Amino acid sequence: MGGDIPTQQTRPYTQTRMTKPPIRVLVAKPGLDGHDRGAKIIARALRDAGMEVIYTGLRQTPEMIVNAAIQEDVDCIGLSILSGAHNVIVPRIAELLREQKADDILLVLGGTIPDEDAPALKENGVAAIFGPGTPLETTINFIRENVKPRGLLTI
Repeated sequence: MGGDIPTQQTRPYTQTRMTKPPIRVLVAKPGLDGHDRGAKIIARALRDAGMEVIYTGLRQTPEMIVNAAIQEDVDCIGLSILSGAHNVIVPRIAELLREQKADDILLVLGGTIPDEDAPALKENGVAAIFGPGTPLETTINFIRENVKPRGLLTI
């Protein structure tokens, strides 16, 4: 029936644009703490803020957390600790991150952390501690402002 009609449209050129990849956050519940409601709330808030979130679930060892962070190429690890084991778990995670040359990953902590424990935790690489009642927006903004920049994606 008369003439060449293209079956699909093609563009004479390919359009690309540069964009920053989304921030990737690993949310983890280390140790024997079985209460994960807060971790799930923060995971959802981070996702709703445009971040990619990997939630490891309950009862993770420091080794499991660091291995997952490296495998998932995350920008930030968010630990939720209510058990009181933060003075043992956090230094071990920081040590493993250093050993794996991954200590550029932002490390933040949430939970019931006594004020007197904060200086030692920060010396071990914790960038921020968010206690009960911290507005979600405070945590989201801190992560956005403090992750190390990554390369641009071409899409």
